[in-house]
Amino acid sequence: MDAKVAVFLQKIIVFTKVLSIFVPLFDSTYNNNSFFMYLNPEKKQEIFGKYGKSNTDTGSPESQIALFSYRINHLTEHLKSNHKDHSTEHALRIIIGKRRRLLDYLKEKDIEKYRSLIKDLSIRR
Repeated sequence: MDAKVAVFLQKIIVFTKVLSIFVPLFDSTYNNNSFFMYLNPEKKQEIFGKYGKSNTDTGSPESQIALFSYRINHLTEHLKSNHKDHSTEHALRIIIGKRRRLLDYLKEKDIEKYRSLIKDLSIRR
């Protein structure tokens, strides 16, 4: 009987250690799972503030290109360790195409903004 109790107590100790690792991941104090989000609203506002006209300027081509570049860099890093993730690879190609079309539009409208944005984001074109 004592051996069974000892084994049971050891299992409880292991379980509490494991539980202490996973509870903070789902705790509401982590700002609605922002722990898992690579692109939270604060990061978006920072990108829009740096490349757009203001923090709320989400429509300018410069801010959209910068946001797409951030997402492209993130997905590229993801694909380096998950090379069989074909759905992410497909999404990456779609985002690259959108960024390319926006860059072509910006190049036609304002070549100086285009050149400065290419230099700031270090995009090879």
